[in-house]
Amino acid sequence: MTRHTLSVLVENEPGVLTRVAGLFARRAFNITTLAVGPTEHPEISRMTIVVDVDKHPLEQVTKQLNKLVQVLKVVELEPDSSVQRQLMLVKVRADELTRAGVLEVVTLFRAHVVDVVPDAVVIETIGTHAKLTALLAALEPYGIKEIVKGGTIAIGRGAKSITDRALDRPKPTAG
Repeated sequence: MTRHTLSVLVENEPGVLTRVAGLFARRAFNITTLAVGPTEHPEISRMTIVVDVDKHPLEQVTKQLNKLVQVLKVVELEPDSSVQRQLMLVKVRADELTRAGVLEVVTLFRAHVVDVVPDAVVIETIGTHAKLTALLAALEPYGIKEIVKGGTIAIGRGAKSITDRALDRPKPTAG
């Protein structure tokens, strides 16, 4: 299985997320990360969905996504032709003896300490899946207490906009 990132433009309406997630569930695909938010057009939202599947089953799901009335555009974003980032907060043990080592790791990974208490720090970082994994490995010896990750967000490189192309798509008619 390989990791795939889909950018799905949908109409900004209630229930669309449930329909899209349900389609993946019916195919027994586990969504690794999911991020949903508005675009530059208030009537359109972007779902960035990361799944670990083989290429052939992914094509089936993509075709079925395109059949949903509320789905305007589905694009697979390749890692080399897109910018992909994920947000992570991690709480790490950091007492008087280990705090300097933890702060050295934070600096090395260009992360930020956003909360400090006597026996722990909360670190915020944004980066690729690989960067977050490497940061966690470097912090593991100090004792990770808690991790929270946001879904991957991604955008294609270059001047083209998939949102503008989605707006040019003719609307399906009911009937």
